[in-house]
Amino acid sequence: MRILVITESFLPHMNGVTNSVLRVVDHFAGQGDDLEIIAPQWPHADRFWRTSGGRRVRVHRVASVPLAGYTDVRIAAASATGLRRRIADFAPDVIHLASPTILGGRAVVAAQKAGVPTVAVYQTDIPGYTAKYGMPFLEAASWQLLKDVHNRATVNLAPSTATRDQLAAHGVERLALWRRGVDTSLFSPSLRSARLRARYAEADEKLVVYVGRLAPEKQVADLQVIHDTPGVRLLVVGDGPERDALRRAMPRARFAGFRSGTDLAAHLASADLFIHPGELETFGQTIQEAMASGLPVIAPRRGGPVDLVTPSRTGWLYTPGMLDELRDHAADLLFDDAKRLAFGRAALDSVRKRTWPVLAEQLRGHYATAIARHADVHQRTVR
Repeated sequence: MRILVITESFLPHMNGVTNSVLRVVDHFAGQGDDLEIIAPQWPHADRFWRTSGGRRVRVHRVASVPLAGYTDVRIAAASATGLRRRIADFAPDVIHLASPTILGGRAVVAAQKAGVPTVAVYQTDIPGYTAKYGMPFLEAASWQLLKDVHNRATVNLAPSTATRDQLAAHGVERLALWRRGVDTSLFSPSLRSARLRARYAEADEKLVVYVGRLAPEKQVADLQVIHDTPGVRLLVVGDGPERDALRRAMPRARFAGFRSGTDLAAHLASADLFIHPGELETFGQTIQEAMASGLPVIAPRRGGPVDLVTPSRTGWLYTPGMLDELRDHAADLLFDDAKRLAFGRAALDSVRKRTWPVLAEQLRGHYATAIARHADVHQRTVR
């Protein structure tokens, strides 16, 4: 196939959207497909990305500006006309829209005019973010924007059953389920390191880890209830606008900053328990990575984690906002070694077959569905 990927986020900024794009592009390039990427401009950003197999994938950068108050997020300002020219130049069989909002919204209009099928991948709960950033009055408008964008797409993919149902309730059509893969060759219990662990915790302490952005929507401040538990050390891996405030609020916690690759995998494997307190996760990629590292997981009973965590087997889900439940579930696992290890083994077993190659080929199937559906609509229009 010839696949054009249009993404709201890309390197050098690494987040869930960027990671998914990199994984699927790497897989398809390795299978011989032709790909190009359209992404927001960053200062000194590369015009090509080299895959693990050595292929160079062209990255077209479009003008963008940083989001006020969160400069890691860029808002692209490309026109539908300019995007249509890019589409015509590459002549793709299908267009992959990664977390479409502003750039993706213009791209899906351009794709319609160019007569190219689109697959829109929903990843970011923007309506939910508006409340976390003090703008709840924008929630309804955000849902209307997402509905308008996605209902122009040929196929819409949701990462979890809860998210699929939420999108359907807000009027989004032509929905299917597509989850995310995990690199089980990278994330593994074999990377557990006593030396690394000793850097963050005393020998008699249990180590609880969180991995993700330090931003309001992740609710990292909720981990205060873990920070204050005797005999427990909290390890926070990641960076973001709330870093300094979190350091002040949780002085006993260890802050490791942004980590990636084998370094990140070793940090996960060296902990005892993974907790993700964010209630706006459409999927929960770091949850899968923790499970592949042999850790049980605690997360809110909302959104993506509901599909990933099996209570009383691979971890616990707690009622959103009920931090006493979070604390009690953590104590249940941290101070019962046999139960924690059993949950960790079950967590690892649950993700063994969720590799990126498997998920990428599922995505290829959704591309084929979009192409066939588009051809069928075109034939009926001609008749």
